[in-house]
Amino acid sequence: MIIAETIQQLRAALRERREARLEQRIGFVPTMGFLHEGHASLMRRAKEECGYAVLSIFVNPMQFGPNEDFDRYPRDAERDIRIAEQNGIDVVFMPSVAEMYPKKPVTKILISGVTERLCGASRPGHFDGVGLVVSKLFNLVQPDRAYFGMKDAQQVAVIARMTEDLNIPVEIVPCETVREADGLALSSRNVYLSEEERGQAVILSRTLALAKEWVKSPGMTNRALSDKIKESIGQAALADIDYAEVLTYPDLEPLNDEAELSAYDGEILVALAVKFGRTRLIDNRLMELHGGGDHV
Repeated sequence: MIIAETIQQLRAALRERREARLEQRIGFVPTMGFLHEGHASLMRRAKEECGYAVLSIFVNPMQFGPNEDFDRYPRDAERDIRIAEQNGIDVVFMPSVAEMYPKKPVTKILISGVTERLCGASRPGHFDGVGLVVSKLFNLVQPDRAYFGMKDAQQVAVIARMTEDLNIPVEIVPCETVREADGLALSSRNVYLSEEERGQAVILSRTLALAKEWVKSPGMTNRALSDKIKESIGQAALADIDYAEVLTYPDLEPLNDEAELSAYDGEILVALAVKFGRTRLIDNRLMELHGGGDHV
C-alpha cells in the first residue's frame, strides 16, 4: 500500500498504475479519517468492484463553520493506515491543509437548492466547502467510481448533483448506512458521547424504524408524521432536536404538510439531526412510496 502525503506523490502513484496498463478501474473513498466499520465497508466495496482502490484522509477546514469542531475533530492517522491496509486500499492520500490549500482559495463551488434544508440550513457554507474539496479530490484522483455512505444522505445528494451539473466523469455510488448492534449509525463523533448519551442515542434508529410503519397508516400526512417523529425522539431526556424532516429524495423538496403520504409516488427521506450534550448526530431512512398505497 502506498501512502501519499503530497499531490506529487499521489500523481506519481497513479501515473505508475496507468503506465502499467492495468485493467482495473479506480474506486475512490473520500473520508475525514478516524475510520470505522462504515468506512471499511466502502473500502471493501471499492476494491471488490473496481480492483484498484484509493482512500483519502483529510479533515477539510473549508466545511467547518467558525463555531464548529475542526480542531476537536478526532484524528488517529496510525490506526487509519492499519484499517486501510486491512481493507485492500492501494493508495492512501493524506495531505496536510497546506498541501491542499497552499493559498486561500479564490475559486468557490456554490451549490443551491439541495443545500438549503437539513444540515445546510444551520451550517451556511458547509456544502460549498464540501463541494470544493470533493471537486479537488476528483480532479486529483480521477476515479471511475466514488463511494459515499448514506448516513449523510444530503451530502450524497449534493455531490451527485454537483457531479451531474459539472459533467465530472465519476459514478457516485451510495452505500447503505452501517450500524452498531443496537441500531446506532456508526460515526466518528460517537466517541464524544457519554455512557448515558450513548444509551439514549439509539432513539434515532428506533424512531426511524417506527416511521417506516407510521408511513403506512391510513390518512398519515407529512405534518402528522413529523409530529410523531418529534414526539418519539422527545422520549429521550437528553435529546435536543435540531431538525426532523420529511423531504423528497434526491431533490430534498418539502412535501405538502396536509397531503396524505399514501398519495405520493417516489422516494422520501426521513432525516434527523439531534444533539446529545455537545455531540450532534445525524441519521435518516429512505422510503419508497407508491401512489397506489403500497409501501416498500
